[in-house]
Amino acid sequence: MKKLIEGLKEFQTGYFSSHRELFEELSHGQHPRILFITCSDSRIDPNLITQAQVGELFVIRNAGNIIPPFGAANGGEGAAIEYAVSALNIDQVIVCGHSHCGAMKGLLKLSSLEEKMPLVHNWLKHAEATRQVIKDNYSNLEGEELLEVTVAENVLTQLENLQTYPVIRSRLHQGNLSLHGWIYRIETGEVFEYDVISHDFIPPQSRIINPEPEYNFHPSCPVGSSSDSKVPTTPQPKSNGNGVKPVNNGNGNKGSSLPGYEHFPPEQAQRIYRGSH
Repeated sequence: MKKLIEGLKEFQTGYFSSHRELFEELSHGQHPRILFITCSDSRIDPNLITQAQVGELFVIRNAGNIIPPFGAANGGEGAAIEYAVSALNIDQVIVCGHSHCGAMKGLLKLSSLEEKMPLVHNWLKHAEATRQVIKDNYSNLEGEELLEVTVAENVLTQLENLQTYPVIRSRLHQGNLSLHGWIYRIETGEVFEYDVISHDFIPPQSRIINPEPEYNFHPSCPVGSSSDSKVPTTPQPKSNGNGVKPVNNGNGNKGSSLPGYEHFPPEQAQRIYRGSH
């Protein structure tokens, strides 16, 4: 506590004093352009890793950077999303996972948490879609490799969950919003962004000159150990066998027959549906 109090004094006499005009301006309102959704982990500092100024990021943090599908929870995540987009007119959303994530470690052994940490157990159940994808598709992996894949898949799951929010879907449809999936590696300081064309997590700066990404994300994204992480495509079954019949959504693409999820491919719709029921 002593260190924090000393830090307050240093902030007031140092940073605040030299940026007084900025704080005076911020006292009249905020105008962030980025909604940054990340983990509560103490090793993650959105402003530090992006070198963003005070007032540039609107931040949501929780265990596992989880966004429950619309209507699945009464927590503050939905309200913060709605406020960020509707009131602040934010037009960029980043979901940032990270290496060595304790929440994802817990998700991989979810049943063991029920007695010792029941609230954590109940919260991580909102990432059931991620857990199911890992269970069904990555049984050959273990240890750190399995954890890396889980972190990556969870980022994509949360990007999909974001699309279940009416305000997000509406802005995406208008072309006034874009979604980004990031992974921050604590041990190297590197950040990688998911690229929907190459199915890689690649350095974000290599994509700046390209158009904004589409918002229907690839269903599988294991992260390798190399700097540019190649994402092998998971073979898609001829019949998904999950009771979701493909329907034509009017533009030649086959979507889901689940009510409210018609715009998603069947596999993604089922993943989101499992996560919200």
